[in-house]
Amino acid sequence: MATSLETQHPIKALGWAAKDSSGVLAPLKFSRRATGEHDVQFRVLYCGICHSDLHLAKNEWGGTIYPLIPGHEIVGEVTEIGSKVKKVKIGDKVGVGCLVGSCRQCEECANNQESYCPKQIISINSRYYDGTVTYGGFSNLMVADEYFILRWPDNLPLNCAPLLCAGITTYSPLKRFGLDKPGVNVGVVGLGGIGHLTVKFAKTFGSRVTVISTSANKKKEAIETFGADEFLVSHDQEQMQAAAGTLDGIIDTASANHSLLPLINLLKPHGKLILIGAPQKLEVPVFPLLQGGKCIVGTACGGLKETQDMLEFAAEHKILPDVEVIPIDYVNKAMERLEKGDVEYRFVIDVGNSLKAE
Repeated sequence: MATSLETQHPIKALGWAAKDSSGVLAPLKFSRRATGEHDVQFRVLYCGICHSDLHLAKNEWGGTIYPLIPGHEIVGEVTEIGSKVKKVKIGDKVGVGCLVGSCRQCEECANNQESYCPKQIISINSRYYDGTVTYGGFSNLMVADEYFILRWPDNLPLNCAPLLCAGITTYSPLKRFGLDKPGVNVGVVGLGGIGHLTVKFAKTFGSRVTVISTSANKKKEAIETFGADEFLVSHDQEQMQAAAGTLDGIIDTASANHSLLPLINLLKPHGKLILIGAPQKLEVPVFPLLQGGKCIVGTACGGLKETQDMLEFAAEHKILPDVEVIPIDYVNKAMERLEKGDVEYRFVIDVGNSLKAE
């Protein structure tokens, strides 16, 4: 399949790209489109590394368009704006998350749910309106339509880039399914990049939080570091049975294949098991759902308005992801560590200080 490298846009750029399914990234010169009348060009300062970047780099989901420049948790400083841009000005700090395009006409777009638009354009490994491939934030600059630009709060550290995917991915279902109210019992499966933020948001909402993990070693940090109220080891049948029927909802962040039945059993009648991880295969036990009026749902990242609201909420309440900031030339080692779960809790690339165009 032809790549957008065959179409040379006028703005020279530099990024780190995976060129095949080995997933190994290396410097790549490419180009961005000129800043249109509704576009915002910005210098990338920080970019988070999401587990989906790893899946795409290795073509584990199929359909990867090489070369792939990952990164959809992008924070930067505006350097140029189009003649009709009103949202931001030169020098403003901005963010771009998972989306750079949608039809803006369908029911989902009208309801500020652009992430469910059938014609959505993802920030990476997608095709823009002109047919060229979208390249992400492992690069020195970006150009995006102002509609998909997020204003970065002044009191929010710039290296909190993971809020633009991990943050909104958990904030959205907590709000949508009524798990954002004081006294609600919320379960969180996994205490990784998304899981630790789920605990932080839920506790700030006033929820009672139970972390569910395969590792007993996570108990101390879940309770003492992040303020969880309870901790369950998922393979400890005695613990799981004792907690049966106690949770109003569960946010399941696990990406590995796992059994849903023990989690469904933790739910109260009419409880919701909300999947935001991306396992390749899950078996759904039907009778426990029927007998308890329970449901399993999946959600993606939220829309633009919801994401802006989340950033403002995080800034106000100081909900910050725990990050390890790295230079761009450490990215391959970071990907290896991410695959092994060796990160607390998200990698963020200091693009602004480590990726310099010639």
